Parts: sequence; structure tokens; C-alpha cells
Amino acid sequence: MSTELRRLRNYIAGEFRDAADGRTTDVVNPATGEAYATAPLSGQADVDAAMEAAAAAFPAWRDRTPAERQRALLKIADAFEERAEDLIAAEVENTGKPIGLTRSEEIPPMVDQIRFFAGAARMLEGRSAGEYMEGLTSIVRREPIGVCAQVAPWNYPMMMAVWKFAPALAAGNTVVLKPSDTTPASTVLIAEIIGSIVPEGVFNVICGDRDTGRAMVEHKTPAMASITGSVRAGISVAESAAKDVKRVHLELGGKAPVVVFEDTDIAKAVEDISVAGFFNAGQDCTAATRVLVQESIHDEFVAALAKAAADTKTGQPDDEDVLYGPLNNPNQLKQVTGFIERLPAHARVQAGGHRVGEKGYFYAPTVVSGLKQDDEIIQNEVFGPVITVQSFTDEAQAVEWANGVEYALASSVWTKDHARAMRMSKVLDFGCVWINTHIPLVAEMPHGGFKKSGYGKDLSGYGFDDYTRIKHVMTSLG
Repeated sequence: MSTELRRLRNYIAGEFRDAADGRTTDVVNPATGEAYATAPLSGQADVDAAMEAAAAAFPAWRDRTPAERQRALLKIADAFEERAEDLIAAEVENTGKPIGLTRSEEIPPMVDQIRFFAGAARMLEGRSAGEYMEGLTSIVRREPIGVCAQVAPWNYPMMMAVWKFAPALAAGNTVVLKPSDTTPASTVLIAEIIGSIVPEGVFNVICGDRDTGRAMVEHKTPAMASITGSVRAGISVAESAAKDVKRVHLELGGKAPVVVFEDTDIAKAVEDISVAGFFNAGQDCTAATRVLVQESIHDEFVAALAKAAADTKTGQPDDEDVLYGPLNNPNQLKQVTGFIERLPAHARVQAGGHRVGEKGYFYAPTVVSGLKQDDEIIQNEVFGPVITVQSFTDEAQAVEWANGVEYALASSVWTKDHARAMRMSKVLDFGCVWINTHIPLVAEMPHGGFKKSGYGKDLSGYGFDDYTRIKHVMTSLG
């Protein structure tokens, strides 16, 4: 007996639409491996329509007072709270995440982040006016950029959508947002919520694949392209955007070092690091997946971490005892499995290292030790529930190895020595350094990396500034 699939649709110019040519793609629940919906496979005509709607809506939205935009965002935040259970249900189908953790760990920060940017909407100010040449006064204006083409990832579909649209709308821009082709359900629901609050064309959602995203970035209308995704995707976006000299905002991969010194409280560090490494199945650019431990405590630490992994549970969304759900799709399961299958002979799998069950894309909490700095699994992003461990001798070696990858998004240092923590925070080449913790984020602080982790900031006033441009106005006093 076949079950009819739910039909998801694009949201363009204030209405839901199928793809212009009628093409669709199946959307699969990763917890079951079965399709539950179809989504538009949008082409050039759909991209054109969305960009046209966003461009038409921009002048009026730009000219709204900051207070008016703030009120709209506050209404959106309230609506997210009111529709929380609907959002959770859509996200769980998207991702297979645990229901309870989605309710407690995603909805509250999303609402808080929208409200933060609602406040930021009223901070569109330049520097004070002044006379820097006789008889002339200079003024600095901070203005919205225009239409923003935004591409969100599949690891946090709802939250990353918030990180995209909230600062853009607060600053007075209009948006065309594309969710990942594997996780469109919650974004389509977000379009329904926002569409009831803002004027038509201000917020648009189109579903599709890489070709859809490429068409968005290459389109002549957007003044800015923003993506959270892989390094490969980020490079492609930057190359495409360069042809029109578009602004680009990139939040790409990560390979966070977790540097554990011998004076660390091992039990607390293991508890916190295991959660930060396995949460969301390790599908987090800031995940605590690359641990460097001082050699004097290495064996004790590895044993404790392996036990923590063995005690960590993955499973179906309605199981209240699980820390994380499945990997997002078959390709991601294949990628994680491949890293373990290709481990060098000197590596030792201390826990996990295998798929869990035959239904869905679940993978066991995994710990691998005995690794060298140039090993593939150290240098490349696994994006799965896999924590690697290396042993270092001294602070200098820890810094060298921590910085010795192409990614530079996040890091953490674990020590009771305040001076050492301050030294490490200075020399670690990462956009974030946590001390004796790993992974907390707040709306007021910036999130973004260096090197191949991209450029531009999410969250904070810095993230808001990224969606504005600076104009100098000079007037004669004569």
C-alpha cells in the first residue's frame, strides 16, 4: 500500500507555487530512509520570478522605518513560538533529530536570535557628521544592500534559515532563500509564517538542487550571495559572484581542535567534549571532533572518552534517551563510513566505527586514536559522530597541530592555567576560541571563521553589518 507524498511548494511574491516546469524531487526522512514529500526542483524561470519579486519589494521595505522592521521581526519571533510544535515536526521529518532536543536546543535560540536582530534593526547608524574640509560637512549613511540570494545547509535547516533571513530583513534587504534539497520542509513552513507578516516579495523561498543555487548566485539581480555549506560550494559561489562583483558571505567547513592540557579536570572535559562532538551526529562545523591531548594524560583520557562514546545513544526521534539522530542522507553515511574504512594501520578504533541498524542512516558514536597530523581523517572534515584523538608533548606542538589544517572556524582549550589559556586564545588561528567549554553560541557574539572556513560573520552586530553598505554624503555649507 503506497502512501501519498505531501507536496511542498515554492513561496514567491506572497504565494505558494509549483516549479514552473512542474519538476519535483522526493524528500526522504533520514530516520526511516523513506520519502515523505515532494519538493519543487526549481529552474531558471522560478529563480527569475523570485528575484523579480524580491527586487520589486525592495524599495518599499528599504524605506520602512527601523521601528517598523523591528515590529515585523518581533511578530515573526512570536509566531515562531506559537508555531513551535509545527516547526519541530517539520524539522524532525527533515533531519530525524530527537524531538525533545529540537524543542529545547533549537526553538529558544532561534526565537532569541530573531529578537536580537529585531533590536539591531534600530541600530542602522553611521558615524557622527563632521567638517573634514573647510566649508563642507560629511555624513556617513549605513544602508541595506538590496536583494540577497541565500543558501542554507541541511544540518540545521531551521536555525540556519534564521541566521540568513533575520539580519537581512532587519537591515532592510529582501531575500530569496533556498534550503538544501534534502531538508526543505521546515523552510517552506517558515515561508508560510513570515509571509503572513511581511509584504509580498520581501521573503521568498525556492526549493531545488545545486543547479538552482548556482542560478541564484549567477543571477544579475542579487547584490549579495550568502551560503552556509561545504568549501567546494563556497568556492563555486565566490567564483560565480566574482563575475558581477557581488558581495559574498561564506560560512563553510570546520575542523575544530580541542586542546586538552594535563591539568584539566578529565571527567568534566570528557563529558562536555563527547556531547560537543556527537551532538547532531557530529554534523556541525564547530563540532568537537579533533581532540589533542597532552601525552601524560592521553591514555586515561582516551579510555574515558571511549566509555562516554559507548554510553552515548543514537536512535529514533521519539526516543528520549538518544543524544542524536541519523546522518542526513545516504551520501553522508557513505562519506563517514569511508573515512573509517580508509583509516591507516596505526589508527585504533576505540569505540563505534560502524553503522547502527539497517533502517535510516544511523552511525555509532566513534572514537579513533593513534593518529598522525597528516592523516586524512585529521586534515579533512568528517561531519559525522567521529572524534579523533592525538597525543602532543608541549604547548608549542599543540599550537602547531591545532593550526595545521585548512579550516579555521572554531577551537577550544582545556586547562586550569589562566595564562596558558590566554596565550592559546591569542595564537589559535580560529574565529572562535572557547576555554573549558565547547560549542555554546549566543546571539550577541559573532560566529565565523578564517582560511577555508570562509569569511563574514553570522549573529551579533558584526553579522548585521555584513548586510549593510556604507555611503559617504558630503554637502557644501556655502
